[in-house]
Amino acid sequence: MALHDKGAVRENLEDDIYASADLSVRMPKYRFPQDEHKARHAYAIVHDELTLDGNSRQNLATFCQTWVEPEVAQLMSECLDKNIVDKDEYPQTAEVEARCVHMLADLWNSPAEANTVGCSTTGSSEAAMLGGMAMKRRWEAKRKAEGKPIDKPNLVTGPVQVCWHKFARYWDIEHREIPMSPDRLIMTPEEALKRCDENTIGVVPTLGVTFTCQYEPVKAVADALDKLQSSSGLDIPIHVDAASGGFLAPFCAPELAWDFRLPRVKSINASGHKFGLAPLGVGWVIWREASDLPDDLVFWVNYLGGNMRDIALNFSRPGGQVACQYYNFLRLGREGYRKVHSACYQTAQFLASEIAKLGPFEVLYAGDMHQGIPALSWRIKEGTDPGFSLYDLADRLRSRGWQVPAYSLPADCQDLVIQRVLVRHGVSRDLAGMLLADIKRALEHFEQHPTHAAMTAAEASGFHH
Repeated sequence: MALHDKGAVRENLEDDIYASADLSVRMPKYRFPQDEHKARHAYAIVHDELTLDGNSRQNLATFCQTWVEPEVAQLMSECLDKNIVDKDEYPQTAEVEARCVHMLADLWNSPAEANTVGCSTTGSSEAAMLGGMAMKRRWEAKRKAEGKPIDKPNLVTGPVQVCWHKFARYWDIEHREIPMSPDRLIMTPEEALKRCDENTIGVVPTLGVTFTCQYEPVKAVADALDKLQSSSGLDIPIHVDAASGGFLAPFCAPELAWDFRLPRVKSINASGHKFGLAPLGVGWVIWREASDLPDDLVFWVNYLGGNMRDIALNFSRPGGQVACQYYNFLRLGREGYRKVHSACYQTAQFLASEIAKLGPFEVLYAGDMHQGIPALSWRIKEGTDPGFSLYDLADRLRSRGWQVPAYSLPADCQDLVIQRVLVRHGVSRDLAGMLLADIKRALEHFEQHPTHAAMTAAEASGFHH
């Protein structure tokens, strides 16, 4: 029998992982490690840390998709090495992206969908930036042709998500954001027109306002701008921020005119990884016609092997999300998207109805598919003191794993605190029932233990849009 040195083979033995030398000491966290470690050990460390994150399925604050079919996970794995911007090396991925652009142009009723122009992005925020830049460039070109200055551009929006604040700051544009009022929480045509002048590069209605989940009246705003042009000559375009509604209204409220059926709508952005049901990391921007995208925003690059058009801001981006978006289009079609989202609306309406019965709450939005996205929002009834704040309720629900955000509205309604639930694909009726049971348990807790010092926004989750 051959003898061997036990010490020479000990390092090759598969000892218990948590008794290994690597995991018996603290690993460096803020300085670069000096030595290499076994893959299994490094994986265990990262895996264990990530278990401290919340359960994404219980995150009812996020608009982003948190459930996907197994085929989507498989496609993502198969596309790990594909850079979608390198269209010469990955021509079929580029073709899939182009097909998605045409499908979206068709979905949003572009008059020239066969020859439309658009692109995928890392998300709806990048898509919004591209739409905003196109508006600015078109306005500048028109002003220069008329011999007028271009130093004071402004943008008119309703209460918007932070990406539009970033756009205005990054590109030196005056942001004329319509503040809320107690009887008006979204953009109206009258409020938009008050802020328009010759320096307005565009008006941006939101199809699914982040704070209240409602659709802003795109057609009414377009009609008002038509009248403004007739009376003053000002031709102000519309860009629709359809981050959420762009993948909802075409299926569940097809009669709602908000898209390229309105000639004044020149561009639309949407988020594929929200109600487009794709994995995290894909947005879309589509222009009504090729002429609506200024030439100076298009770059042609040849150092990847071919001469390729490049529009998006990033130059290295995974292709898996776009492949999965295309899979969803083929897999679901109009019928499937309608079924999925209709179920979400029904669950939102169920939750709104049950929460209204609990006593202390006033439902502000109840998941009407003709008025907004599948979601609900509520406040504590005015003039009542139930012994807790919505921040307290959010904190109590968090102990059961639920992320149900409580937050104050923006100016001029910052004193109004509301709570919101997003009902995405994967939020089943059973899951909604479990949430309701935990809300009732929380109310019972507050009845027995009323808060003497209500939690404030600063002390709560710190949720921000």
